[in-house]
Formats: sequence, C-alpha cells, structure tokens
Amino acid sequence: MKKVWVLDDDKSIRWVFEKALSKVNLPCQCFSNTNEAINQFNHEMPSVILSDIRMPNESGIDFLTKVKEKFPQIPIIIMTAYSDLDTAVSAFQKGAFEYIAKPFDIDKVIEVIHQALEQTTKENNFKEKNNSKELDTHSPAIIGQAQSMQEVFRAIGRLSKSAATVLLNGESGSGKELVAKAIHNNSDRKDSPFIALNTAAIPKDLLEAELFGHEKGSFTGAQNLRKGRFEQSDGGTLFLDEIGDMPMELQTRLLRVLSDGKFYRIGGQDSIDTDVRVIAATHQNLEESVKEGIFREDLFHRLNVIRITVPPLRKRVEDIPTLSNYFLEKSANQLKVTPKSLSKEVLEFFKNLQWRGNVRQLENVCHWLTVMSPGNQIIVSDLPSELKNEPVNIMHGADEWQKNLARDLAIKLLDGKTDLHSFFIGQVEKILIEKTLEHTKYRKLDAANILGIGRNTVTRKIKELKIIQS
Repeated sequence: MKKVWVLDDDKSIRWVFEKALSKVNLPCQCFSNTNEAINQFNHEMPSVILSDIRMPNESGIDFLTKVKEKFPQIPIIIMTAYSDLDTAVSAFQKGAFEYIAKPFDIDKVIEVIHQALEQTTKENNFKEKNNSKELDTHSPAIIGQAQSMQEVFRAIGRLSKSAATVLLNGESGSGKELVAKAIHNNSDRKDSPFIALNTAAIPKDLLEAELFGHEKGSFTGAQNLRKGRFEQSDGGTLFLDEIGDMPMELQTRLLRVLSDGKFYRIGGQDSIDTDVRVIAATHQNLEESVKEGIFREDLFHRLNVIRITVPPLRKRVEDIPTLSNYFLEKSANQLKVTPKSLSKEVLEFFKNLQWRGNVRQLENVCHWLTVMSPGNQIIVSDLPSELKNEPVNIMHGADEWQKNLARDLAIKLLDGKTDLHSFFIGQVEKILIEKTLEHTKYRKLDAANILGIGRNTVTRKIKELKIIQS
C-alpha cells in the first residue's frame, strides 16, 4: 500500500497534511522529528516522504542524506520556510525529488506527491522490464517516419554507391550534419575520416589555413607544418556546413579543388592530390546568393550535383513523439536516472509548436525537462516558460487573426485555463457586434441584418457582453 510520511515539528502543518491526504485516499503518517521516522523504518517503508528542513536534533537535509544512502528509491520532498539558493541546491544535489517553499498551495503539493508516487511505480516497472540492464540509447543515425524524412532516407540509399558531391538545404538545427554522416557511413568511404567544418564559425583570416593547411614559416605564428581539413579527410568525407557564408576568395580555391582534386598549402610550392567527397550544407538560398553576386555560380553548380532538402521539424510533426522519447532516454542515460515520459497534453502541445530551432531545440528542451521536471511523467505545467512565446504551427495561408487566436489559445492551454470555448466565443461575438454597431451608427436592426441574426438577439448580446454604445 502506498503511504506518505510527513516530518514537521509544526503540529498545524502535520494536521493540514493528514486532512488533505485523507481526502485523496492516501494513507499518511506524521512525525515531529527525524528520530521517530528513522525508527519507523524498522517496521515499514514509505512510498514518499515530505520533510521540513529545520527540525529539532537533526535537519531535513541530514535526514535526506541518510535516507538516500540506504533507500535511494524513495522520493523525498523537502519543505522550508527559509528558502534560499544554497539550501535549494544542496537539497537537489543530495537527491531531493522536489523543493517546496512555505507557505505553499496544498493542492499543488498533493500534485507533486502524486508525481512522486508515479515515479516510484515507473522506476520499479522499468527495473523489472530491463532486468537492471544499462539504458540502450543506440538508435538509427536518423529518426523519422514522416514522408519527408523517407525521401531523405531514399536519397541516402541511392547515394551509397556514389561519390557525388552533395548539397544539403535545411534550416538551422534540422539535422543536416546527421544526414551528412549517414551518407558517409553508408558509402564506400565509411572506414575513412569524416570531418565536419562550420565555415561560418571560423574567422575569414583563419579559414583558408583550416581548409588547406600551411607550411612552416609561411606566416607569422606558423611555427610548424599543419595539414588542413582536405588532407586530414583524404579518402573520406569533408562536410562544409554553412557554405553560403564562405568568403568569395576562398570560394575560388574550393572550386579549384573540386575541379581537379589538387590544392596548395599556404606557403607551399608543391600541389597536393586529395580524394575527398565534399558534402556542403546551408540554410540560405544559394540561387539568390548567386543573383546577388555573393556566391560564385560555377561553384554553386559544382556543389549542386545532388541536392537533398532536410525538412524542418514543423513539417514532420509525426516524428515528435519518437524523437522526444529518444532524447529523454538519451538525457536520462547521461544523468543516470530513469527516463521520463511526456503526457498526451504535452505531446499535443509540442505538435502545435513551430520549433524554430528544429530538432536541436527539441533535444535541448528534453534535456531541460529531464533535469528540471519533478515527476516522471512530464505535464504541461513542467514546461519551460519560454515555450509560451514559441509561435504555434498552423496551416500555411492562415490570416494573421487566426495565427494570433491560435497563439493565444496555446498559451492559455499551457497555463491550464479552462472554459475556453465560452471565453473565445464571447470575445469573437463582442468584436462582431461591437464593430457592426459602430458601422451602422448603432442602428440595431441594420446591424442585425448585416450579421444575419435577430434584432432581439443583438439587444440581448449588448447587455450580456457589456457593449458600451458611444
């Protein structure tokens, strides 16, 4: 039977928990100090413990440390009327499930208790299912069931017997480097180096040496011979990310390497042969860059032998559940904790976001949730507040008012608001009647005819919606 222990030297706090927990059919046992609770371990094991920090004889933090050493599986919720950063950090470092400041909302604390109970159940089920095996986060190089991703997979398959140059188009964070690695790993070059270079992240003056290397003494600071990325990836694949940001003079050198497979180190006199497959990637429209004169047309055609478009996450929403589960399991494995799961409401909310940071943003959110959410099942209230400002993903071609409506609805859903139908219908009706009355100079019959409703309805709505006639 699930049982909750409450440790607090304040009798009124113990009384509140006894009443509140009995209402939700959770057995409760209260203790005024830690010694009583420690002795009770000889007779039974609780499912969840709530403990105050400041108590006679021993602090709640010391009690937390002792219990976690012997019974790490028991969730312990720390309560305090003296909240500060150091205490909160110390509580979590020592294994607290949650940290609650007094005075608190008892309903919210009960919700946290339920989350802790659910985590205990899931951890036990997880251990039984996996028989104490280490979490397996090995997965395919790229995850995706969406039709747009199947097209990417097919392209990778067709390229497995080819050494053609590839141009990847896609938004930042959509997984272009993963696609490049998959192309390499499924080619005849898989046993040779795969080297990735973000051309936008390296200063212009250093990029040439990074790509082609330099001879000793070729410039100030060149104390040793250095091989560039083309030499290092000989026989393998060189992935050039953000190729659209490459300076024009380096575009010329890159074109020459792609044309004849030869290059010179900076300061070098002898040409060097290289056998490198180049995969380039960009989030930019290179055709427009060519028209603007900031990207060489001949280089564009040399790179654009095979083009693959990597879809943004909002175009493959059916992959969000699988990706989320993978990232949650990956983060849990890194942190050596039980993987968390997303509630249906959170999954639905995720599917309606635009995810401007794409798969990378989803991975970061899942890692944040693994660290910060208290329960084992992630609910809407656990989500980071900045997701409230994430634009919603709605149909292409929707008017601005529809986008604003969808965004407002998403925010209210995230805040746990209810009775939304009445709220939004009331707002829409008020705007319709108010603006139509202004148009008819408050002639109700004319407004009713325009709106297609009865005059008495207009009169009633003016009163119900508190429309002020000016």
